[in-house]
Amino acid sequence: MSIWIGRILSEVVVVLLLADAATNLFAPDFIRAEMDATGFPVNLAPALGIIIAICAILYAVPKTAFLGAILVTGFLGGAICTHFRLGEFFTPPQIICLLLGIAAWGGLYLRDPRLRQLIPLSLV
Repeated sequence: MSIWIGRILSEVVVVLLLADAATNLFAPDFIRAEMDATGFPVNLAPALGIIIAICAILYAVPKTAFLGAILVTGFLGGAICTHFRLGEFFTPPQIICLLLGIAAWGGLYLRDPRLRQLIPLSLV
């Protein structure tokens, strides 16, 4: 049962990351205001979209899921830090990034026994 929950959680993470990547790649004007507010020129959106897509694909493939989770964590951490730099604390983008990172590692933990062996968690 936990394997299926992990797979579903991981699929949600991949879908959200790929949706974000598609927005950056194909509709950068849609996120222009957010890019400007964070100090990133909108012409960087396609490059960010490619990075997000690569992270999502690596996370989705079982053999590279650990690397993908590490890269996703780094990317999301950078997004959180960008908002902190702007003086924003606990804003929706930061909370979403935090929850997405937790979901990425939680999904991987539930679907991959190697991670459960490496980090045995006991709730009791």
